[in-house]
Amino acid sequence: MTKQQALELLHLHMQNVNLRRHCYAVGAVMRSLAEKLNGNPREWEILGILHDADWEETKDNPEKHTIRTLSWLNEAEIADESLIHALKSHNAKLTQLATLDGPMEWALETCDELTGFIVAVALVRPDKTLVTVTIESVMKKWKTREFAKAVSREQIALCEEKLGIPLNEFIRIALSAMQSIHKELGL
Repeated sequence: MTKQQALELLHLHMQNVNLRRHCYAVGAVMRSLAEKLNGNPREWEILGILHDADWEETKDNPEKHTIRTLSWLNEAEIADESLIHALKSHNAKLTQLATLDGPMEWALETCDELTGFIVAVALVRPDKTLVTVTIESVMKKWKTREFAKAVSREQIALCEEKLGIPLNEFIRIALSAMQSIHKELGL
């Protein structure tokens, strides 16, 4: 599967611009994490782009999340086993289709919510842009439990245990990746 095919599939099934931007952000972060962890950058980016592709259709039935995307891949005769396994593991808490057992799966698990947290940090800044967000500004908000309190900081912090990347470095990687596509993210 190519990045263009992934974007076409995403756009076909997701109309909400902010949800699309979330997928773009996760895709960019996943590409950077693949480079850091010796993964396949193209494949990891595609996973990031597609990880929530069915969310508009499944948000009211979260136990079906990712299952629709898997069916779309099957219909398109996409048989990339590592991509399919990683997508299955994305909603493993509810679907139990696969376990989080590799760096690609753990990278997605830990960076997914971090992208939203970083966007929240950007949106409370006077200029509302990613360009002026720093690691320090993210860490300051990180320590404020009332800020973006729905974000699981524990899930993000698993980057240290599961990927061997210290939290500050993990945030730096994600922030840099998102800043590199800030125009696509509207920030």
